[in-house]
Amino acid sequence: MKNSDHTTGEIASRKGRNLVETVGRRMRDAINRGELKPGDKLPTESGLTLQYQVSRTVIREAIASLRADNLVEVRHGVGVFVLAPQAGSQSGFRMVDASRVSSIIEMLEVRAAIEIEAAGLAAHRSSPAQQELIFECLETIKREIAAGRSTVESDRAFHLAIADATNNPRFRELLEAIGRQMIPRSLLQEGDMDVSPMEYLSQIQNEHADIARAIADGDDLAAREAMRTHLKGSQQRYRSLIRRS
Repeated sequence: MKNSDHTTGEIASRKGRNLVETVGRRMRDAINRGELKPGDKLPTESGLTLQYQVSRTVIREAIASLRADNLVEVRHGVGVFVLAPQAGSQSGFRMVDASRVSSIIEMLEVRAAIEIEAAGLAAHRSSPAQQELIFECLETIKREIAAGRSTVESDRAFHLAIADATNNPRFRELLEAIGRQMIPRSLLQEGDMDVSPMEYLSQIQNEHADIARAIADGDDLAAREAMRTHLKGSQQRYRSLIRRS
């Protein structure tokens, strides 16, 4: 029975990924054909679920994949808007070995299982001092982006600060067990200089800010959703590398 349940779960997971890829591809095609032009606002989430006949989760992950490729931007409280096409590689990373990227995706899936819940708990349990530390980490990342330095360690410190804000030490222990590689670009670049494009780093920083604000507001649902958007978007970014390799 357990093996049967496991197999059923794998089939459902593959089906979900296929739906996300199908919907994402159809939306990309609409953008490439000019049916959706730069500045156009996408239909609401409920409108897209009706249009594509899929769940809200599929729509969210499909939009995350478009966002990862800088095809759309999410303006919170306003909607999702089509961006003007950018020259060059959309992913912002050099081509890498597909098996290495697969390991990164596996790690991001584990992080999502840990950190989405951590963000929600932090919104409920964090003290003002813990919230202040999260925002200090955010400011450190901002300074390092401006200076062109690697943000790997400050990015990691931001996520560990959220883990600490759960006031459950097991969350930090789990993330520390993953090590420095919990920030995927640490495996894809060398040296102290951050080679990631400014647009990519700005996008990541905006996602971090959404998480920090939701935690400070004590909104556990928004904190979980912001963390989900951040980590699921990262998964889509690296899946796009495999598709292009």
